[in-house]
Amino acid sequence: MLYWLLAPLGEDITLLNLFNYITFRTGGAMMTALAFVFIFGSPFIRWLRKKQREGQPIREDGPERHIIEKAGTPTMGGFLILTGMLLATLLWGDLSNPYLWVVIFVTAGYGAIGFVDDYRKVTKRSSAGLPGSAKLVLQFLIAGAAVFWMTQLLSNAPDVPEGFATSIAMPFFKDVLIPLGPLFLVFGTLVIAGASNAVNLTDGLDGLAIVPVMIAAASFGFIAYIVGNFVFANYLQLNFTPGTGELAVFCGALLGASLGFLWYNAPPAMVFMGDTGSLSLGGAIGTIAVAVKHEIVLAIIGGLFVLEAVSVMVQIASFKLFGKRVFKMAPIHHHFEKMGWQEPTIVIRFWIIAVILALIGLSTLKLR
Repeated sequence: MLYWLLAPLGEDITLLNLFNYITFRTGGAMMTALAFVFIFGSPFIRWLRKKQREGQPIREDGPERHIIEKAGTPTMGGFLILTGMLLATLLWGDLSNPYLWVVIFVTAGYGAIGFVDDYRKVTKRSSAGLPGSAKLVLQFLIAGAAVFWMTQLLSNAPDVPEGFATSIAMPFFKDVLIPLGPLFLVFGTLVIAGASNAVNLTDGLDGLAIVPVMIAAASFGFIAYIVGNFVFANYLQLNFTPGTGELAVFCGALLGASLGFLWYNAPPAMVFMGDTGSLSLGGAIGTIAVAVKHEIVLAIIGGLFVLEAVSVMVQIASFKLFGKRVFKMAPIHHHFEKMGWQEPTIVIRFWIIAVILALIGLSTLKLR
């Protein structure tokens, strides 16, 4: 909104020319979202405690100490992240940019799914929530619509090679594109829904998911800015994706809102983000990865989320096929809890892994 109102005045008022720069508006979005969460965080948590007197229902099959230590902690804190993030994006973003609306569509849609899931858990005092099949169907429908929308945008964009919109760009290689054609719709949908559920599985310890989300948001904000700029993309031998640079503003808002939420979610957590936050944040990052054509890089930068999701799949497959469990408990962070690791140790070490993976993923921008 500020871009519409103030950027045109930059020709007459030099200071207002700053609003024409994505970097300035990204910083503004980050600080706005951060301030919003800081200001409204405490009152919102107090309100949640009044409404959720018994807090989030704790899984009975989870680690025993969670039943004692985490009982009574309210959930649905992700609503605070979403509100700050979306308000900051609408305030600082170029609202004529369609990619911005695609990401907002997925984020809000997945947030609504998570909200209903959390609401059912709290009101019915059960950790079950929405049926898994219903959640997946809704996620696939939203993601499928978003992928179709983005492929149409990129197909009709200037300076884009034919077939690029439905191809996979390979990291570490300059000109390697794998054309998928109509199958790209399925691939992109799986990336978005997979990222959403992977973040959801990671959100099992205080502060465990939110910091890797921040790292991924910062990484993809940088990538979006680079590949959305013809000069920078050409210099780094990356595929130019016109219009996606504006997603850096969204990533800035996501980073600021998440940083503010970490203040309340750091061990011991005052509030949990719940599915309202984890599903929407994961979906947002997955959508941005598809938009900037760095889906494979997402698997590297978000490798911690991949590890968590794979640990669950391996555990289920192993038990159903052989009747044995590979891990003491899945997702894998619970395995280390069962091994006797303290929660802060697990969380901080997983943060370190997330940073290392992000650095490896970002290195693919130059290693071509």
